[in-house]
Amino acid sequence: MLKILIAEDDRELRRLFAHVLIKNGYFVKEVSHGKEALDALDNEYFDMILSDIMMPVMDGYELVRQLREVGNTIPVMMITAKDAFDDMRMGFLSGSDDYMIKPVNVNEMVLRVGALLRRAQMINERRQTIGGTVMECDSLTVTVDGKTMILPQKEFMLLYKMASYPGRIFTRQQLMDDVWGYDSDSDPHTVDVHIGRLRERFRDNRDFRIVTMRGVGYKVVKQ
Repeated sequence: MLKILIAEDDRELRRLFAHVLIKNGYFVKEVSHGKEALDALDNEYFDMILSDIMMPVMDGYELVRQLREVGNTIPVMMITAKDAFDDMRMGFLSGSDDYMIKPVNVNEMVLRVGALLRRAQMINERRQTIGGTVMECDSLTVTVDGKTMILPQKEFMLLYKMASYPGRIFTRQQLMDDVWGYDSDSDPHTVDVHIGRLRERFRDNRDFRIVTMRGVGYKVVKQ
């Protein structure tokens, strides 16, 4: 079960976030400020942090700054009442991965949490193999029968995502959220263009093929 650490000084809001996330299958721990979050991280493993910015003792900016300074890459989504570009910019510059503004739509929050965790999983695994085809995240390379090619980032991440779950169908919107990001303004049919390029690159591949599920999306199947 994926574990989420919630750092929020408003008890009622914290309990709401916790209730919604637990209902959606996550394990949750609650703390009221950044210092308590750091203490919790010293004692337990968490898959991501949901953090308010304005908190007593230690705010969200300082929490993320300290984590990134020691090389901790845990995904962090900031939640704040402030609606100013500078606040958003500071959040991202401190090392946060996503940003939501109060009042929070909890259904949107669940979608963002899922997308952020999936992107983190893709990054952490770093490597996928299907038959004789090897995909390396660090170099965006695909090696087939000893021949290596470097793919554009979006093409690579699309292929890597689907190859991580052979046989599973992904909708265009799921692929957009995971590869382009939840806030992307790109048309979901951009996925179709990139899928077409991937098919052309790997039309002779003996290990996998990309299958269109008409009206639904795409999947990678092993040959």
